[in-house]
Amino acid sequence: MAMLNLFQEMENMQREMDDLFRGIGFGRVPEASFATTAGGRGYPSVNLREEEDHLSVDARLPGIDPQALEITVMGNTLTLAGERHRAGEENATWHRRERGAGRFLRAIDLPAVVDVEAVGADYQDGILTVTLPKAASARPKRIAIKAH
Repeated sequence: MAMLNLFQEMENMQREMDDLFRGIGFGRVPEASFATTAGGRGYPSVNLREEEDHLSVDARLPGIDPQALEITVMGNTLTLAGERHRAGEENATWHRRERGAGRFLRAIDLPAVVDVEAVGADYQDGILTVTLPKAASARPKRIAIKAH
């Protein structure tokens, strides 16, 4: 748990540093094309949506072997980890190399408590979809009204 708090603190510090640089006239601070730091923002890019009974996270992971991904849920945090290998010849002369490579780890704060035993993942066409059913305690419950 302390490690995940460290990741959150690192993200908070990065946001504060970005705000500081914007405050002294640097405008938008460019992000690295590939986040290789623990808890890095930006890779993989994700969409997180909430429905009545579950959360869904879609992560863009083209060219990644889905069997090499590590997906964990602890508390209200989903963690995606893996490695993206370089494509192409290493001996080639590169004129542009925008697709990064290396290890990545992305921690995503979840807005609801999930049932960790029922979490599922699917990988298709470079998109990882993680379905996180909400725990019964996090789902809305209709309360019957007794009339007297």
